[in-house]
Amino acid sequence: MVTIEDLYKNYGILADAQDDITQHKPAYQVILEGVKGGAKEKRLAAQFIPKFFKHFPDLAENAINAQLDLCEDEDISIRRQAIKELPQFATGENLPRIADVLTQLLQSDDQTESTLVNHALMGIFKVDAKGTLGGLFAQILQGEDVVRERAIRFLSTKLRNQPDDILTKDVEDYILEETKKVLLDVNGEEFVQLMRLLSGLHGLQSLAGRQQLVRLVLEQADLRHTFSPVDPDAVDRLLQCTRQALPLFSKNVQATPFVTYFCEQVLPNLKALSTEETNNVQLEFLKLLAEMSAFYGSEMDKLETNMQFVFDKLMEYMPLPPEEIENGQGNAVPDEPQLQFSVVECLMFTFHQVARRSQAFLTAPDNADRLKDFKLRLQYFARGSQVYIKQLRAALQGKGGDDLKTEENKIKVVALKITNNINILIKGTLHQWLSCTQ
Repeated sequence: MVTIEDLYKNYGILADAQDDITQHKPAYQVILEGVKGGAKEKRLAAQFIPKFFKHFPDLAENAINAQLDLCEDEDISIRRQAIKELPQFATGENLPRIADVLTQLLQSDDQTESTLVNHALMGIFKVDAKGTLGGLFAQILQGEDVVRERAIRFLSTKLRNQPDDILTKDVEDYILEETKKVLLDVNGEEFVQLMRLLSGLHGLQSLAGRQQLVRLVLEQADLRHTFSPVDPDAVDRLLQCTRQALPLFSKNVQATPFVTYFCEQVLPNLKALSTEETNNVQLEFLKLLAEMSAFYGSEMDKLETNMQFVFDKLMEYMPLPPEEIENGQGNAVPDEPQLQFSVVECLMFTFHQVARRSQAFLTAPDNADRLKDFKLRLQYFARGSQVYIKQLRAALQGKGGDDLKTEENKIKVVALKITNNINILIKGTLHQWLSCTQ
């Protein structure tokens, strides 16, 4: 059994050897035997083995295996010391193996140990990015679930904002290709993290890069299939994919496939959505559609159909006035709960964006009845909205500072903003389309 004294003695031999250190192979072999000793011997071995590792290439396999044994020791202090020194073994052909081992060690629940592993991985990443990524992706594709989860998290959080001399084009291309393999089978959280990784790559910031990212999201969303509003997984997948795609859209990266899918598949099934927070999910779908509609491209073969879907859904939430109001016999306005302002705001904006590409939808001679009906609904809803605005302003009048920070007043401030937006949209609609018939 190797003792503390043996370890220090042979360490001294190697430290003093200088130019002829390779002549003292037996001394290094004694140090390797330290991993079989007690706790003190193991801690010293964890420090001494990597220090002289590079001088004895014919003992490299033994040295790495000895250090890896220490990384799995029951004593946490020994494990921490061994992990801290692991990057010193990551040279040449050994690096992918060390990267693979460090990736497996990400499963540790000890915070200090986990921090050491992260630092070690980043250390060897800066030495050989592609080799380190090989170990990470190997475990993501073939490792245990907890390792896969933490390796993906490492990639999505640690690689952002790395300098160009580390994240070279070759390295980024490798990340993209390996990530595509992982995306073939991911859950929602993994997808979000991987998209965060890809969207941070320098090479994907260009127009072509963003178009490529949108194509990846489209593949994940799989818009070829019929939407199932009662399938929580299908609902979550579509929401996750749309959230990831939304920041990528622009006038040159169009949202047309998503907008069409929402119009054809989601809007008709909106009330059939079955989730724990149905109302919130319905509204989120409508908000996403509204935001995407600003980037709706020219898809003339489906334009009229999409407009009809949006218009029909808008009519469901924009009631006709009671007969006495329509005939000018009363001044009543609808009760507040009957008007779903948030829903109407989203649908009005979406309709405004899509319908401006074809004014004939409202103004063509054979659409006169539709136009008249729409005008009545708009005016009636505007009247109710104005009453609500007055109520909100009165409730908020004189309030400021901490008063506006209460939950109740925050809701009122948001409601005031929504109703003001609706008024603007209604005025814009009346001016843009209805005035064309006068």
